[in-house]
Amino acid sequence: MDSTPSPSSSSPFELVSGALGRYIPSGKAAAAAGPAGAEGDRTTGPRVPDPAAGRQEQILGAVNLDRDLRITRCNLDAPVFAGLDAKIGSPFVDLLPPGDVPTITRRLRQVLETGEAHVARIQRLRRSDGSELVVSLSILPAAVPQEGLTVSVIAMAKRLHLYAAETAIGTSLDIGETAQSLAESLLAWGDVAAVDLDFAVWTGEGVTEQTLGRIRLRRAALVPDRAWPEGYVTPGDDLPSDASRMLSQAVRRDDAPQAIVMPDREAVERVLGSPRVVRALVPGDRSAGVACIPLVLDGPPPVVLGVAEVWRRADHPFRDSELYDLQELVARTVHHVDLARQHQREHTQVLALQRRLLPRTGGDTIEIASVYQPATPDSAGVGGDWVNSFPLPDGRTALVVGDVVGHGLGASAAMGQLSMEARALLSAGLAPDEVLQHLDETVTLLDDAESGLAAGYSALGSTCCIALYDPVSHHVALSSAGHLPPVLVSPDGHAGPLAVRPHPGLGAEFALREPFDVHRFDAPPGSLLALYTDGLVEDPAESIDEGIGRLADAVSAVHPWDTLQQAARRVVSTLAPVHQRDDVTLLLARMIGYRKEDTATWRLPARDDAPARARALVSALLRQWHTRDDTVDNVSLLISELVTNAVSFATGPVTVRLIRAGHGLLCEVGDTGNGRPRLSRGDLLDDRGRGLYIVHRLTTRWGVRWTDTGKVVWAEVAR
Repeated sequence: MDSTPSPSSSSPFELVSGALGRYIPSGKAAAAAGPAGAEGDRTTGPRVPDPAAGRQEQILGAVNLDRDLRITRCNLDAPVFAGLDAKIGSPFVDLLPPGDVPTITRRLRQVLETGEAHVARIQRLRRSDGSELVVSLSILPAAVPQEGLTVSVIAMAKRLHLYAAETAIGTSLDIGETAQSLAESLLAWGDVAAVDLDFAVWTGEGVTEQTLGRIRLRRAALVPDRAWPEGYVTPGDDLPSDASRMLSQAVRRDDAPQAIVMPDREAVERVLGSPRVVRALVPGDRSAGVACIPLVLDGPPPVVLGVAEVWRRADHPFRDSELYDLQELVARTVHHVDLARQHQREHTQVLALQRRLLPRTGGDTIEIASVYQPATPDSAGVGGDWVNSFPLPDGRTALVVGDVVGHGLGASAAMGQLSMEARALLSAGLAPDEVLQHLDETVTLLDDAESGLAAGYSALGSTCCIALYDPVSHHVALSSAGHLPPVLVSPDGHAGPLAVRPHPGLGAEFALREPFDVHRFDAPPGSLLALYTDGLVEDPAESIDEGIGRLADAVSAVHPWDTLQQAARRVVSTLAPVHQRDDVTLLLARMIGYRKEDTATWRLPARDDAPARARALVSALLRQWHTRDDTVDNVSLLISELVTNAVSFATGPVTVRLIRAGHGLLCEVGDTGNGRPRLSRGDLLDDRGRGLYIVHRLTTRWGVRWTDTGKVVWAEVAR
């Protein structure tokens, strides 16, 4: 075979080939290999495996592939590889069983595209005489991408097969990948391997001892990858209830889990019973015998997590030694399945928290849509991104987006605490800059940098952006703590990031702290505001400004008639990197606002006649709105009391605003005072506090919000 040195002495092929001398047996076995031709052509017929090779613990070989997955060089001179027809120029997949070709081709292409090695896959290779060789196969990228790939193979004895299989199975905390690795390892003993897991394993629930007949199985893995007959259970399908019951009864004889063997089709049909169950579980006529090995989690009592099935032809019955090997492999790896179950439970909890914080509806004055896309399917990749939108009691809408440094349950817990605190403070009437000041203090209490980062996250350095939309004035007040600037699309289609002054993230050192700014801008009806986290626009191949520019272009392409949720998904699919390294979060808000005929604002001087003027103006407007008489009387009294309070305890003009919203009326009275009105339990004959008592009795809810010049007392009345 061709073993001409590569120009790059550090290529993976040369590194693997250089190690062959340590593993190829010397003397007679080595001589049997014979010289290699310049072009790799064999001058003799197919070689028969040397019996001495069976005594070797492992033999290493290497095959070099071009980008078309054809063999360019190979070094498979060890006797154990005899019969593998690895000709120069032939497709590598010719060495594979037909059912494995799609999976291995996909793996090879993936390594070519990503440059990330795929290590220690248990795989079968076809010899020219029809027999098969079990190897540990690793796919390595070449030092120079144009050179293609190097595939290393290790032919192993059964004991080393067990060790390598256990190592490969424990590399992932994803349930599907763990089950797939187990099935691929089991395939060395048969023609078809399947892994069926209890439904509780999939959901991450606590697994307890199941009573017979109540176990519910779902197919987690099936190899090889091929077209299966109709009615056969494939990955993701639930086994029929009677099939689950039959399997659970078969492996729990005498109330103890144990492996069973059904040697032929007659035994399989006798145990499984109905033709429907046979059609669901038996892969074909050739694979008629099966070994069923329970996945047993040790404990008092032992718990069955699922069942692994290995099918083979009836003319190749299972030997006792093979059954012992199968049981040992499953016993060694079942704890990886349980770890994946526990990880799934954490993943489910984290995602539930993430989804709980996603906005659900925007109300009548604003339309919202959001997309959250975790970086990886496991919980370790779920980070501290959050986005929220909620109506405030005074009719405004809050839009919040934030990012806690790190990933996992700790980051999501910190995220949840900050998000809920922000919502509570905004609902209490605080301005966005004041809310950020409170959050800045909170993160210093949550953790310090060392303890947080040791757990994979840190609240210190978290970013947050808060926007408050007023649907009457069509103004937005926005404050940011270290977050990327939102993108605004005006009704005429112009799009760009807002000129928000940079500010350190939350919890910055005292020397770096500065007052949080409030950026105010107009958002007329039809405007579109995009808030997002950095995972959407960060790309190592371009600057962050270019990423934000691409976001502005994508958002500006959203048509006013487009469904906003579909538009948000389209923006994310356009911008999100193919190999996502961080969570992606996007919130789109389309401003609608109130109609002019549904609002009215009056500015009155702070004089003794202000309450009477306010009553007259409000009463006249409510009658134009065809409001019920009792509601007119209640609102007039309410406005009178609020204006009286403003004139008595504040200076400067008084602003009265009335909003017709849904099934209620929102009344607002603003003044220049900074005192907070409080409802007391004083005597009803006591004049002090009587106005607020009336407000409390006439309204469904009321509150106070603070402005730059004073405060606004708002109240909601049903109409």
